[in-house]
Parts: sequence; structure tokens; C-alpha cells
Amino acid sequence: MANFAKYYIDFLSKLFSNIGVYFADRWKPIRNIFTIDLPQYGKEFADASLEFGVGGWITFIIMVIINGSLLFFLCYRIVQIVRRFLVFRSREVEKDELLEELAKAKDKIAKLTLEKNQLYALKVNTLYQGMAEAQRVEEKAEKEEENKLVAGSRFSKLIAIDQKYKVMPAYISKAENEQMQLNEIIRQFINFAASQLRLYYSEDTIRSFFAGMATSKVLILEGISGTGKTSLPYALARFFNGNATIVSVQPSWRDRSDLVGYLNEFTKTYNETDFLAAVYEAGYRRDPSIIVLDEMNLARIEYYFAEFLSIMEMPNTAEWVIDIVPTSQPLDPEKLIDGKITVPQGLWFVGTANRDDSTFTITDKVYDRAITLDINKRGEYFDAPITDSLNVPSDYLDLLFQRAIATYSISEKNVENLKIIDDFLFSKFKITFGNRILKQIYTFVPVYMACGGSEMDALDFVLMSKIFRKLKALNLAFLTKELTELSALLNKIFGKGKCPRSQEYIKELKRNL
Repeated sequence: MANFAKYYIDFLSKLFSNIGVYFADRWKPIRNIFTIDLPQYGKEFADASLEFGVGGWITFIIMVIINGSLLFFLCYRIVQIVRRFLVFRSREVEKDELLEELAKAKDKIAKLTLEKNQLYALKVNTLYQGMAEAQRVEEKAEKEEENKLVAGSRFSKLIAIDQKYKVMPAYISKAENEQMQLNEIIRQFINFAASQLRLYYSEDTIRSFFAGMATSKVLILEGISGTGKTSLPYALARFFNGNATIVSVQPSWRDRSDLVGYLNEFTKTYNETDFLAAVYEAGYRRDPSIIVLDEMNLARIEYYFAEFLSIMEMPNTAEWVIDIVPTSQPLDPEKLIDGKITVPQGLWFVGTANRDDSTFTITDKVYDRAITLDINKRGEYFDAPITDSLNVPSDYLDLLFQRAIATYSISEKNVENLKIIDDFLFSKFKITFGNRILKQIYTFVPVYMACGGSEMDALDFVLMSKIFRKLKALNLAFLTKELTELSALLNKIFGKGKCPRSQEYIKELKRNL
């Protein structure tokens, strides 16, 4: 026991002695710097300085300053780097701790939200499971039915119109008073527009408009801006409980595709316009429908509207069809037959036209087929009784027009007078009015008379708007004498002051020479 203790003590002594020697040897170079090297450096400096002289000592001082500054800068930068490292490390530790706390908080929020949603879903399913299931089944059935009708169809707007009138069929209205005459309808409309819409129109303007509706499906309202041209067809549709669609004509319109749309060959769908939808919907309605082509002469009318002008000249209304697509498909709209849409008889097209430098001139082709009204001033205010709208189906309105044509007629004397005017115009101006205008005269004048106007006022309107308007295209600078003779002829055959519109128009032509 004693021998082992002695051995163990000797072993520990040698071990710690060797460790001490190891560390002593490690610190020996540093110790030598301070105990041996620095004194040696000092001694060598002292010996060498004896021979420096003044210049040497100055150089010594400069080198001491430079080396001292460099040493100070290095120590300062080391201290800065250490401090920045410690600050950065401290911030990174704090950031890590914050991110860890934030992650823990998010986990807790997510768990609480999940638990809340599970509890809410459980409650809803418990209380409303039966009702929700029934509603889902109903919605699914409706969606499937809609998808069957719409899926693969090229006409989304027209299909929607079909769906609308399946759910809510068009009301087939009956005239409220079968004995009501055109002049009474006009009086009620004027009062309706004034009392309900604050729009004021003269009886002469509305007589001309109604007579124009009987004569042509296309009417043009010309005049300066702000005189109520667009409001008139809108108010009439409201009065008849009908439908009015206002389509703004764009200057870029060049052909029919701008009006009725086109088939996109890439997507295989039809680019439907509001105009096309309005024409299609009019086929479902029994009340009068009106499409307003607002500022129609911003583009050339005979370009984009030519097809409609042509087909509505056909005597057989069954031929009033517009080609939309070359062939039909099973899922096309119901009223699109063989890729064609029929223009309904209860639809009128009303164009408004301003006269300024930004618009195109309306050609004779358009004027000949349309009835044109000049509206150059706003109607004057008058106190009208409160008047409601009327149920007047378009077929009943057409019946009133036919009754007017059968009841009233142009006198034989005025028929002869028209022949005299035609011969004079041909001999002096080389213009004439053909069968189309004669047919319009024989319709316009009786309906105008049934609306409460006189035969002479109706003839004056037609002569000015349909016949004398053609004179504007001539070189009138060489026809002053002929214009004077025409004015005298009107006074001779009709009586002085009997054609105020025509006489005023002739004076205007002479003023513009």
C-alpha cells in the first residue's frame, strides 16, 4: 500500500512537471521578447544613436511617429471589428430567438384556427346538413341544365336571351282601348313625355314621327346637338312599354361586322354585339322595339347598314333575314334558323345625325329609304296632365296604320300636282322621284292625316324631305332662276303660303349659293 502511494505521488509530480515545462516552453518566446530581445534592441539602438547626427535624429522621430500611428490604427481597427462582430452576433441571436417565438405563435394560431373551423363546420353540418344538401342538388341540376344549353354554343348573349324568355315569357299585351285612334295616342304620348320624362315635343313633330313609322322601318332625326333627338325614340319605347336599345356608332365602322359581329375562327365563338342582341330579342316581344343608332353619320351609313337598307325594301317580309353564320349547329339559339336571323316587324331603326365637320354626308340611297325629320330646336315647356304609358302591341299599331291608309287618301288634284312637280324637276334639274317615293307618299300622307294633321302639311313635309332635298347635290350656282321658278310653281298649284317648309328650304338653298 505504501509503495503504491509513493509511486502514484511520483507519477503525478512528473506529470504536472512535464505539463508545466510544456506551457513554460510555449510562453518562452514571448518571455524572451521582453527579457532578452527588447533590452538587446535598446542596447543596439543606444550604440547606433551615437553616430546619428541631427538628420538621423529627425528621421528617427518621423519614423517613430509613422510606426506609432500605424500601430495605433491597426489596434483601433481590430477593436472595431471585434466590437462589430460581438454586436452582430448579439443581434443574430436575438433575431433567431424572435423568429423562433414567432414561429411558435403562428403554430398556436393555426392550431386554434383549425380547431375553430372544425367546431364551426361541425355545428353547421349538424344544423343545416339536410337543407344544404338539398340546395346543392338543386344548384347542381340547374347548372347542368345551363351547361347543356350553353356548352359548345357560339352565341352566349343570344342563348341568355332564350333562357330569359323561357323563364319569363314575353307578355302578349292587348291594346287597352281597341277604339283608340292615332290622334288620341299622339296626344297621350306628348302628355306622357312632358309629365313623366320632362321632354316636350310639338304635335307636328310627333305626327311626322308616327307617319314615318308607318312608312319606313328606318327613321333619321337630323339637327343640331341637344334638341332631344335621341330622347324621342327612347321616350316612345317607354310610352309603349317596349324596348329601346341605344347603340353608339363609332367612326371606325366600315362594314356589317361592326354592327352585327363576326365569327372568330380561332375560338370558334361568335363576337356578339348589343345591336345583334337587340334585333334577336325583338323577335320575342310583341310590343314595339326601337334600336337607336346614335350619331349614325360618324361613319358611312351605306357601308355598315347597307344590308338592312336592302332587305327592308323587299315586299315579302319573310325575306327580311340577315345572314349571321354560314351553317347552323345543334346548340345555336332557337331563333337562329339556318344561320339567319329574321328582322321582326315590330322593330324600328332610328338614327340620329348631327350636322358638323366631324360627320359624313348622308347619301341619297339612305335618304330615299328612310323618313327624315329635322329637329333643330328644343320643344317649349307646357303644363301637361300626369299621363301613364299604354299597352299598344306592334301588330295593333300596324293595324291602326292600315286603317288610316284605308280611311284617308290623297286628293286627285294633289296627285296631279305631284305629276306637275315631277315634270318640272325633270325638265329643269334632271331629277325625278320614282316608285319608291310615290309609295312612301301614299302611306305617309294618310297616316299623317289620321294623326290629326292636314293633307297639305303632309305633302309639304314629303316634298321638302324626300324630293327637294335632292337639289342640294346639284351645282345650284347656275340654277338660281330655276329655283325661283320652282318657288313660283308651288305658290301657283298649291296656293301662296301653303308649303312653308318647302319654300323655306328653297330660300336656304338660294342663300347658300
